[in-house]
Amino acid sequence: MPEQPFEPDRAIAGTGMGGAMDLATSEAETLEKTPGGPEGTGPQEKPRSLWSDAWRDLRRNPVFIISALVILFLIVISLWPSLIASGNPLKCDLAKAQEGSQPGHPFGYDGQGCDVYTRTVYGTRTSVTVGVLATLGVALFGSVLGGLAGFFGGIWDSILSRLTDIFFAIPVVLGGLVLLSVVTSNTVWPVIGFMVLLGWPQISRIARGSVITAKQNDYVQAARALGASNSRLLLRHITPNAVAPVIVVATIALGTYISLEATLSYLGVGLKPPTVSWGIDISSASQYIRNAPHMLLWPAGALAITVLAFIMLGDAVRDALDPKLR
Repeated sequence: MPEQPFEPDRAIAGTGMGGAMDLATSEAETLEKTPGGPEGTGPQEKPRSLWSDAWRDLRRNPVFIISALVILFLIVISLWPSLIASGNPLKCDLAKAQEGSQPGHPFGYDGQGCDVYTRTVYGTRTSVTVGVLATLGVALFGSVLGGLAGFFGGIWDSILSRLTDIFFAIPVVLGGLVLLSVVTSNTVWPVIGFMVLLGWPQISRIARGSVITAKQNDYVQAARALGASNSRLLLRHITPNAVAPVIVVATIALGTYISLEATLSYLGVGLKPPTVSWGIDISSASQYIRNAPHMLLWPAGALAITVLAFIMLGDAVRDALDPKLR
């Protein structure tokens, strides 16, 4: 028999549905291997999450970089103050009381003859420790209470709302004067406990509102319809999307707690000697402000810089995590 001429169209048509699928698959693979995509628009970029976008914005924010460097320096000297201060903050010489700057003692001496520079450096440890631990305690305690009340609602939400109203009505400084005046401990724990006791309502309300907003989203309703348990909904779906406002408020509040510790120590109900604290040094130097202002300026300046650094960091984090500012 004579050979039939080869016809491409007929050959393709004869391949049937399986052949058409193979051709479509081959074409798709070819398009995927093409660097410019199907229309030469370039490779598709993966969508970024809120946290990756926030980190990208923070790295470009000079306010965040400056405040982060200052806070990193404060943390380093809090952990290892002997790196930049070799003296003993409790070693004093009354013969040098109120003397000004001298070689090896750039900040001069206080009313007891103690080196102001050494006490200022070692006071960083106390202030940063109190601020960080108080912020962690407030954030954890307030977030748990507020998150559970916002998720379950009902009577628990009503009870929490009334409790927060009661604690909001207590003046912080007045409450510290009353509660800490009966404490005789020289450690930082009573002050930290007081800050947690009166600081959790603010974080609790923030967490409650965030959880109420997050649990109404479609992905949470879909997970609930698929049979997800309450614990899974809270840990996997709601918490990651509701924690951003809590982080922002806690970061800003950290500087406030450092300032509050100094205020209570200045009033004599916070930390007590021989603990080295900026508030204690400011209180001791206030009566010598005319004759020896250096005793007051250095610890007060260190306190102001520290509080400002944490507030600036909180503002930068807030701007990065707020979708309305994008």
